[in-house]
Amino acid sequence: MQHQRGEGKIGCIVSMLVLGTLGATAYKAVPIYYANSELIDACDFAASDASKRPIEVIDREVRQKAKELGIIEALTDKNAIRISKSGGEGGGTCTIVLHYRQTIDFYGVYKWTLETDKRITKPIFENIS
Repeated sequence: MQHQRGEGKIGCIVSMLVLGTLGATAYKAVPIYYANSELIDACDFAASDASKRPIEVIDREVRQKAKELGIIEALTDKNAIRISKSGGEGGGTCTIVLHYRQTIDFYGVYKWTLETDKRITKPIFENIS
């Protein structure tokens, strides 16, 4: 009678290594992607609500949100966040442009740069009865 011992150990070890690597990668990448998505959502909301507030207030709120989320690159470069309003009486548009990079350091083994280049344009409706 022959005994087969240890046949499945190599496959289990490889699977555990792959799973561990994926988990460690997600641990570093997910918070940065989440923060980036949150800032884009905050800009979308700010642009939608632009008819009630001046550009300076919107800029301050967006930069404060970036600071809360830890997106330092958006705060150090003055051109990373640009806000403008256009149009005449009764309407127009509010445009927020995000252009910055974030580097994700995967434990000193690899560095990945996430580049955000997003333009959000929303209509401004004023004096709607």
